[in-house]
Amino acid sequence: MKFIDLFAGIGGFHQVLRKHNMECVFASEWDKHASQTYFENYGFQPFGDITKIAEKDIPKHDFLCAGFPCQAFSVSGKQKGFEDTRGTLFFDVARIVKHHKPKVLFLENVKNFASHDSGKTLSTVVNVLDELGYDIYHKVLNASHFGLPQNRERIYIVAFRKDLQIKNFSFPKATEIRTCLNDILEKNPVDAKIIVRADINIKTCFEPKLDIFNELDLPNKPVRLGEVNKGGQGERIYSPYGHAITLSAHGGGVGSKTGLYLVDNKVRKLSPRECARVQGFPENFKINSSSPQAYKQFGNSVALNVLDEITQNICKVMNHANG
Repeated sequence: MKFIDLFAGIGGFHQVLRKHNMECVFASEWDKHASQTYFENYGFQPFGDITKIAEKDIPKHDFLCAGFPCQAFSVSGKQKGFEDTRGTLFFDVARIVKHHKPKVLFLENVKNFASHDSGKTLSTVVNVLDELGYDIYHKVLNASHFGLPQNRERIYIVAFRKDLQIKNFSFPKATEIRTCLNDILEKNPVDAKIIVRADINIKTCFEPKLDIFNELDLPNKPVRLGEVNKGGQGERIYSPYGHAITLSAHGGGVGSKTGLYLVDNKVRKLSPRECARVQGFPENFKINSSSPQAYKQFGNSVALNVLDEITQNICKVMNHANG
């Protein structure tokens, strides 16, 4: 199948779908730094601002992917379906879907999208996709439950064109693979900022114990040990034997974007390569040479293990339908 990659970032969807033998025929990303990283890894130059690209100029495709930003739709009392999305970036997804009618839509957004505006935002998206002729499935999944040592909850929306008659899709069940941040850490990385301050306060220690199967009993969640300053955002310190907190593209504090971790008795941020690993990117992925840009890009990215599990389930029902 052929796919398009909207709000492509550094190509998390691209990384997974090409693994499943799909071909990218179009990508769009307005950030020039993310676009450059995308090109360096896939040899495919994304087009710019999708709001300025006519749907007729986009190639035909079977599969539409989009990690579109969350925006308020202000839909209260209007209920105009497709028209309610004008002025939002989801409108650009909808107008492309309306024109091309791809077989499958695969969308990702922040967890709060599900409850945004008392659920009206998600309801509008579901209603619009139904109006455009799709059966819709959605669920919040956590990367921590799919073999990645990062607490990252996101809503995933999968929609199938109604004429395909796919009524039996289900999201993957949590694998609960035991993993921890320590499994993916680099040894003394030069680009992971070490924090040396007088107000570092380690309140507790944590060492995993062996369980009855002689494996480490690892918690699939972050384990907080202490704090810097007053323990605000970006000032909390965590154990490498738990999971990383959610990577973010923004945020303040001395541990902004990655969080702080007590590694070899030093408090430090994660390195860009470690951020790549907790998102599931392979070792041969080329990271932007600017650390601030790399942190931003991985903070904006999707968790590849979760995408992969969902894509496998999509492929199963598609193959059965084509039977």
